[in-house]
Amino acid sequence: MFSLPALRPVALVAALLVSALSSVHAASAQSDEAQRIVVIGGSVTEIAYALGAQDRLVARDSTSLYPAEAAELPDIGYIRQLSPEGVLSVNPDMIIALEGYGPPEAVSVIQQSGIPLVEIPDGIDRPAIVEKIRATAKALGRVEAGERLAQTVEAKLEAAEAAAASVKDKKKVLFVLSAAGGRIMAAGRGTHADGIITLAGGVNAISDFEGYKPLSNEAVIDAAPDLILRMRGGGDHSKDEEVLHHPAIALTPAGKAGAIRGMDGLYLLGFGPRTADAAADLAAMLYGGDDNQGN
Repeated sequence: MFSLPALRPVALVAALLVSALSSVHAASAQSDEAQRIVVIGGSVTEIAYALGAQDRLVARDSTSLYPAEAAELPDIGYIRQLSPEGVLSVNPDMIIALEGYGPPEAVSVIQQSGIPLVEIPDGIDRPAIVEKIRATAKALGRVEAGERLAQTVEAKLEAAEAAAASVKDKKKVLFVLSAAGGRIMAAGRGTHADGIITLAGGVNAISDFEGYKPLSNEAVIDAAPDLILRMRGGGDHSKDEEVLHHPAIALTPAGKAGAIRGMDGLYLLGFGPRTADAAADLAAMLYGGDDNQGN
């Protein structure tokens, strides 16, 4: 977090940058579409590319890694730890940010910069994904293309929901965000992990709290997951073997069966255009070809 004294020079730098860019903004105001856009949030960036607006993007946050070409854009930092100087230094004439970006001090400076800012709502269900697509498309001036994409994605999500509803005996999934230092940090209710597990026809093994919290060994054993799910490409670099040999996880059905799987973080938790595919992949990990789904 920035302290108040540290924020003042940041605000001054931001103000100087905005003043220096006033002529750029005046020129862009004469155009129907912003031509220098900063995108913040991996799923927002993915939607922008799906709508063919990539030529107007000038920078992205560090979670914006799909498609691969997005990684070639300048990186302005992690979505929740942004520097306003970094955001403003690329001379944007629009900023499109996923809900939850931060920290609050940086958000305040960016909001006061005078640069058009569109905040895209986030969520962990089908309506939220569809709204995210439509809101991003509107910000980009691609409403018709956005509606086509929204309808395509919604149909795939509806199919995924139907498949999940048909599962007879749902398996329990423990999403492990981190196992660093032997402490299991797991996903509870209301998390993106909880949402994708549900969409895949599984049950979150942790339901007695919201968000991400550390679990005691007793809580891990009581959760009795059938599958341990991890995020690839995150900050936790512990190996699957280490997680499986954790004294509590080793006593669970997943630990005894060696059932641990990992998926790319943005693909798994982004809740964007590819979420239905991610749910199908997770369902295949859970149920494979067994006869656990109704007709």
